[in-house]
Amino acid sequence: MRVITTSFGARITVAAALAAATVSMPVAAERLSLAERVAALEAQAQAGKGNVDMVNQIQALQTEVQQLNGLVEQLRHQLDETKERNKQQYGDLDSRLGRLEGGGGGAAPASAPANNGQLQDIQLNAPAGAASTLPPPSTDPALDLGGASSTPSHTPEPAAVPPPASPRFDPAAEKAGYDEAFAALKDGRYAESARRFQAFIDAYPNSELTANAYYWLGESYYVTQNYRVSLDTFQTLLKTYPDSQKAPDAMLKTGYCQYELKQWEPAKATLTRVVQKYPDTTVARLAQGRLRALQSEGARQ
Repeated sequence: MRVITTSFGARITVAAALAAATVSMPVAAERLSLAERVAALEAQAQAGKGNVDMVNQIQALQTEVQQLNGLVEQLRHQLDETKERNKQQYGDLDSRLGRLEGGGGGAAPASAPANNGQLQDIQLNAPAGAASTLPPPSTDPALDLGGASSTPSHTPEPAAVPPPASPRFDPAAEKAGYDEAFAALKDGRYAESARRFQAFIDAYPNSELTANAYYWLGESYYVTQNYRVSLDTFQTLLKTYPDSQKAPDAMLKTGYCQYELKQWEPAKATLTRVVQKYPDTTVARLAQGRLRALQSEGARQ
């Protein structure tokens, strides 16, 4: 009986141990699973934060791409307008030069028929036998034929014909100077572009391209982040050429420069004026985008 009791007690002990082990194993497994889940959640949170940053960067890049596309459209449109205006300008200049040259060349022959008619009248009224003989030179300027005698007593001075008015400058040199400055800008040689546009403005202050030269001079400074000088240049353009076709773009870039210089209130006023003065245009849409950026800047402060 004692052996049976011992064996039964041992069995009970082993069974209890197995039951305890069975209970403790799910608990440990559950703890391990919880830790893993926490780690997974932290990893997801980090990944989510990175995705948010990436989305913000993508949105910012999309905004800049839209602005650049708008600028490209403006440049293409302005280039076409400049080509057409230059064609009309030089066509008009050629026409005026042709009229001046035609007027100067036809003045001298116009006096010849009058002299020939005067000679015929004198010959018809001459006495018989003297039809082929020219009358002696007269001291009366009204009857003086000038050149009828080898020794005239008086030779009238020919009527003064004003020479054709010459242009103030060489149109070809003007066009070449502007094109060279614009080519430097397109090639990214911004310092050279600024120097050439300034030289063009100094050489041709009254040119029809001077307003454009001021605008691209301001752009040359703007892309090199020389916002202060760029702002002064755009403001000079708006003050000197308020009706120029570059005025809308210059006003927009004035607001951009003020924004970059953190002149928040002037920038807001300038960009709002662009939207009001040029509604439903590319410059108005770009101004609205920069105004939204201004609002976010105000929220950060």
